[in-house]
Amino acid sequence: MFPGIRAGAVKERWVIMVEKQFAKDEVIFREGEAGESFFQITDGTVGIYVNYGSEEEHKLTELKKDQFFGEMAVIEAYPRSATAVAEGDVKAVEISSGDIVSLFKENSDKVLDIMKHLSKRILELTADYTEVCETINELHLGADPAQRKESLAEKIKKFVNVYKNNKHSAEVKSVESLRKLDGTAHNEGFSRNIESFKKGTVIFKEGEEGNCMYDIHFGSIGIYKGYGTPDEKLLSKIHINRFFGEIALLEKCTRSATAVTLEDETTLETIDLDYLKELFEKNPPKVELIMAHLSYRLRKLTDNYLEACKLVYDVSDAEKSGNVSDELKRKTEEYRIKLYD
Repeated sequence: MFPGIRAGAVKERWVIMVEKQFAKDEVIFREGEAGESFFQITDGTVGIYVNYGSEEEHKLTELKKDQFFGEMAVIEAYPRSATAVAEGDVKAVEISSGDIVSLFKENSDKVLDIMKHLSKRILELTADYTEVCETINELHLGADPAQRKESLAEKIKKFVNVYKNNKHSAEVKSVESLRKLDGTAHNEGFSRNIESFKKGTVIFKEGEEGNCMYDIHFGSIGIYKGYGTPDEKLLSKIHINRFFGEIALLEKCTRSATAVTLEDETTLETIDLDYLKELFEKNPPKVELIMAHLSYRLRKLTDNYLEACKLVYDVSDAEKSGNVSDELKRKTEEYRIKLYD
């Protein structure tokens, strides 16, 4: 049981968190089901599968003690994107979707753990996405595939397998999720640490240590690689009612890009870890928005990653048949790393 939280009859201050036990091979939830709760493992191992029980069954990952699973379906109210199966005897705490706001108030450290869990997955998947994008940029269609370096051939094989194992996964509803995030103004409710900046102000620099994230109340932000150098590249524009910079805060890593204001009077709310914990108590809807933002970012990144793996798969398949179309060449030539789309 989580420290400071009780399971029992519903009361205004309590969060109901029930410890459940699952036997080996027992299905905890199935792909496509409505997500009405999520879990944290207290003992044992859980396997996460797509197409479970079919000829195309594929294990995505294994999760162990203290890890969360099923949280994205709850945060964004989506059907389950995979099936969770007990790999042996498993104990896990189940938290219902209706208890999340109470969880913010009563056990902020656990909510922070969920955020860090999501941000870690984003960071790991970003590395995978970068690798597949770099692989696409190395393809040089028209060259003899037999002349490719062994390392490139192995990468191609890796991403072809990723696509084959995930091509029937549930569709990522990025547009619907984004529309949901658009529904709430971020300047509502309790807030502080708000400041306006003129156009061209550098908010943080690529390579710096990150100790806060930002919420845009007005204006827009440009995210750049190589800012101020001959290789400067605008990766994305982030607009009002969006967060940015959260990964460096939650993972305590360096900034992966430079953030610059694109308009005069761009107004930002600065959120560090202490202030984030204050928001758990004073403005839970803001915390829900941050979690939805992380979940949306992970879903969209997953979508982009599988799309890139599909392109590698299509190239490999076309080269085997000796029929690489002009359209496929165009897609490959135009493909660029877009981590902040």
